[in-house]
Amino acid sequence: MHHTTAQLEQLLMQRSLTDAQLLEAAEASADFRILPDATVLKIGGQSVIDRGRAGLFPLVDEIVSARKDHKLLIGTGAGTRARHLYSIAAGLNLPAGVLAQLGASVADQNAAMLGQLLAKHGIPVVGGAGLSTVPLSIAEVNAVIFSGMPPYKLWMRPAAESVIPPYRTDAGCFLLAEQFGCKAMIYVKDENGLYTGNPKTDKHATFIPKISVDEMKAQGLQDSILEFPVLDLLKSARHIRQVQVINGLVPGNLTRALAGEHVGTIITAS
Repeated sequence: MHHTTAQLEQLLMQRSLTDAQLLEAAEASADFRILPDATVLKIGGQSVIDRGRAGLFPLVDEIVSARKDHKLLIGTGAGTRARHLYSIAAGLNLPAGVLAQLGASVADQNAAMLGQLLAKHGIPVVGGAGLSTVPLSIAEVNAVIFSGMPPYKLWMRPAAESVIPPYRTDAGCFLLAEQFGCKAMIYVKDENGLYTGNPKTDKHATFIPKISVDEMKAQGLQDSILEFPVLDLLKSARHIRQVQVINGLVPGNLTRALAGEHVGTIITAS
């Protein structure tokens, strides 16, 4: 059912913002993709960046070559230093919003380092209000780097069971991909994808090439490879209806995933 702008405005002026008819009218009208040809990459903090040269240099080369054919929004994870900060701050009984600010500072550091490595190729680091320059950078150099942590800071919604911020860099990168209406969301990690157990500790864990959010939850895997709020974000998303998790330490994987190949694990909304 398609509403005219006048009808929608009338509903907005007269009804509560949670009114069912108003929500339906608003839902029917919004479906514009801002950057439909771009792909969001999330470069893992602990899994890739914290490895230093060994993890990053080959990936940087692959990114430089890939951006000839692909428009890339590259988000950075936080990783080991954030975990260290979280452990200290949680021990001091500080709240989730403070931990979120601390974690964001580490993702910012990782974006800054990746930005220096890609600076000679003209690829900028953007953040905060600078996100408004994303379209220009994409048009000029086909890539930007951003810090993956969502900017909730003190307004982070705390998890029921912990002060660790539940929406971290997996979520931040996903939300950017969804808001810009991008064509794909690829998580670059250090495992081949999703397994039935933790492949680092469980030698019987078997690889899962494709799975839905509901299947992951049914198998108790919702906490295994992405921050679990991402699964709910994926289910309610309008543009990004699947995400791909790949091993960025295997040369060529990123290039193949960008070309649309089924590398790693694909997690679908339904």
